[in-house]
Amino acid sequence: MKQVTFAEFGGPDVLRLTEAEKPEPGPGRIRIAVRAAGVNPADWRIREGQKLGAHPVELPSGLGLDAAGVVDAIGAGVEGVGIGDRVFGEGHSTYAEFAVLTAWAHLPDGLSFEEAAGYPSVMETALRILREVGVQPGRTLLVSGASGGVGSAVLQIARARGITVIGTAGAANQDYLRGLGAHATTYDEGWVERVRRFGPIDAALDLAGSGVIPQLVELTGDPGAVVSIADLGAPDHGVRFSGQAGSVPDALAETLRLLADGQLHIPVTRTYALADAATAHADSRAGHTRGRRVLVV
Repeated sequence: MKQVTFAEFGGPDVLRLTEAEKPEPGPGRIRIAVRAAGVNPADWRIREGQKLGAHPVELPSGLGLDAAGVVDAIGAGVEGVGIGDRVFGEGHSTYAEFAVLTAWAHLPDGLSFEEAAGYPSVMETALRILREVGVQPGRTLLVSGASGGVGSAVLQIARARGITVIGTAGAANQDYLRGLGAHATTYDEGWVERVRRFGPIDAALDLAGSGVIPQLVELTGDPGAVVSIADLGAPDHGVRFSGQAGSVPDALAETLRLLADGQLHIPVTRTYALADAATAHADSRAGHTRGRRVLVV
């Protein structure tokens, strides 16, 4: 099978499309024929060699956490899924024609492989950081870098919970944020004062890692009311860096619930061929993302 791998840490140019043996699903695992794989910022951070609180990477290594596809093999002890079922979930080295998933759910009717591949890690992250920041219904949450996959999920989950949301993003994504129910402003000069005009900020999330932690602490008045998933220097300001994943099965269940209720939709901005993973990483690294980027296998 074809698989995207890298043998050294570095830029997108270290990615290679290689031949590999199909992985075998161990107990409690399934293997899928991948139809689409989600591209997450964590993927290029791992490729660059950043320390994200996960297990050390052994080189050469595959890439990718999220995928959607058709069940191809089933490990011992797995129940409730059969060969040929359409599923989406999280696993290892999903930038490949076949991948093993450690957590999964059946695709609901009407959800494409490309759309489904963009949800697992994004929803786990969004639910985790909302829990960690502790913002309650009736309060106001500021989301810095709100137009990407995690930001899109956070805004919709928070609104469904009765939380007022303010999002910062580029000029081209202002209407997109408003369409998700957020107050929106750009992140250029004067953004702090523009945010203040919306009223008191109870909590804030840093999703872009653009060096705004001091301003978020200033706006909330409390480092404990700020969580970052993108700035490894956040602890230097007394701010929590969240990099350890929680329960993916719980996140998938909540994804299905919100989708069924019509309270969640994250658009796929662009799809790429497996051979173009380097381009997908470069585009993701550049920012200005709206929704998700997905590899189509």
